[in-house]
Amino acid sequence: MKKAFVKTKNVKKFVALMSELQELPPNIPKIALVFGDYGLGKSETIKWWTFKNECIYIRANQGMTTRWLLSEIADELNIQSYWHINETFKEIESALLNNRQTIIIDEIDYLIERKVIETLRDLHDRTGCPMVLVGMNLVNKKLARYPHLMDRIYKTYKFESYDKEDIKQILSELSDINITDDGLEYLATRANQFRQVVKLVNKIEKLARTNQILELNEDNLKGILNEKTNIATLQTPKQIYA
Repeated sequence: MKKAFVKTKNVKKFVALMSELQELPPNIPKIALVFGDYGLGKSETIKWWTFKNECIYIRANQGMTTRWLLSEIADELNIQSYWHINETFKEIESALLNNRQTIIIDEIDYLIERKVIETLRDLHDRTGCPMVLVGMNLVNKKLARYPHLMDRIYKTYKFESYDKEDIKQILSELSDINITDDGLEYLATRANQFRQVVKLVNKIEKLARTNQILELNEDNLKGILNEKTNIATLQTPKQIYA
């Protein structure tokens, strides 16, 4: 399987949102909320973007406190954190005012129950840094209890389920085996999440190589995946390795 980052529709829309957020004038709040079901590539997309851009990336954890969160941000900024929360906050504020960076907090669902999320609002208000809050499918409803934060959200983006074109794109860019158009159409009905697609690619590539098939089409894919047909009957002279 090829090692490639596939720029699906969700990825392209996320990139566009990040560019828009960074170009906003100073008087407009710069918080974005990104959410969606698991398996749609949110974390992978964000990690890919953070690798290519200067920013602060924090993944929240179960039980994360305000002190813990600020300590993680301080570590990202290479500055000291303190026992007293207000001292660490001031150090972070000063660092960000000198070098404004986008702040991305993944898995913010963990921060809502403990009200740690309010610290992020304060940090945004004091520094004006763009901030992206990333959560699961219902996080927008959970955040409704924080009207002061919701009022500062410039835009939300929900990662949508992959459509047939997304699945076909992922398959064609990740697989080392040639797959015909009708084969891609068929595989697009077998998975709708990125992890499922990766597992599917691994399976069909392994079986194709075992059976020395150079090209996969709808008929032989059905035979491979359903395991009902003798694979030898699916091979043609052009499909078998010399």
